[in-house]
Amino acid sequence: MRRIPAIALGPGARRRADLARTYARRVSNLDRRPEESAAGGLATVSHEPVRRVLAPREVPLGGPRAMLVRRTLPHREQRSVGAWCFVDDYGPSTEPMAVPPHPHTGLQTVTWLLSGEVLHQDSIGSEAVVRPGSLSLMTAGRGITHAETSTPESPPLRGVQLWVALPGTAREMAPAFEHHDQLPVHVDGGLSATVVLGRVGDAASPATTYTPIVGADVSVAAGDAGALPLEPEWEHAVLALSDGLVVDSELVAGGSLVYLGCGRENVVLAASGQSARALLLGGEPFDEELLMWWNFVGRDHDEVVAARDEWQRAVGGADTRFGQVESYRGPSLPAPTLPGTRLRPRRRI
Repeated sequence: MRRIPAIALGPGARRRADLARTYARRVSNLDRRPEESAAGGLATVSHEPVRRVLAPREVPLGGPRAMLVRRTLPHREQRSVGAWCFVDDYGPSTEPMAVPPHPHTGLQTVTWLLSGEVLHQDSIGSEAVVRPGSLSLMTAGRGITHAETSTPESPPLRGVQLWVALPGTAREMAPAFEHHDQLPVHVDGGLSATVVLGRVGDAASPATTYTPIVGADVSVAAGDAGALPLEPEWEHAVLALSDGLVVDSELVAGGSLVYLGCGRENVVLAASGQSARALLLGGEPFDEELLMWWNFVGRDHDEVVAARDEWQRAVGGADTRFGQVESYRGPSLPAPTLPGTRLRPRRRI
């Protein structure tokens, strides 16, 4: 067993108490006043190892009875990590999830649950129940519509919703969906990592990717530690899904994202006093600038406006590139109003 120094939780425990309130479910960007933001671009990638801790911000979604999620990407200090461009951490919540059909373009959605059950339905006829340990990966390509609803038997929901930006070579592809119930595991000491996307050591996920990327759900036994091998030329980050997580000998508050930069061959994760859980995110620095607004990942103002206009026609029943979720009973989600000025990307950092 690998021993780690005893660390008093102190502020971390107090922060967990602040963050332990019930957060509502999250499977898409339901913000009715979304801001445009940028991701990608090599100009501000840290090519040396760094340690930048990004505290989550609470984002209210869904109108007067706002839902709250913990968002770490995009962040004003860090817009993306490799092709990972959106990270929301939510729950636990005992309220049912009921997100109506809504669109996506230019990205892959990664639905990963720590507890609960969610039914996925989309406009290409896919239907799957997502459970802890299983991966639902939806590739929007040029456009898709999907809905997600918790099952009647679902335990309290706890999970993360992530977006992966598609490169220019894949963003106009036909939409696709895949579901994986069996994923490989990398083990080192007291650490166990389920590989969601990409590869960790000899464990490689079967999921389809379009950029060099890695994502893994990591558990560390109480008082123990382990190392995750990394690609030195990639940038990486670790999301603390619980308190008690120690990253390179420093305690991290639950909900925070630790950006590690490039140039590392491994990262050591440990658990202080209790078992800990984390999400490893990484990839080759993404060299295409993106414009993200609502559920669209594009390249410029005109592209986003065209996608929104077409989605509004789909909401009215028109035949569009987004299609319809035929198995869903109920109306689709209208798009927010565009701002009065042209959308423009923001700096990556």
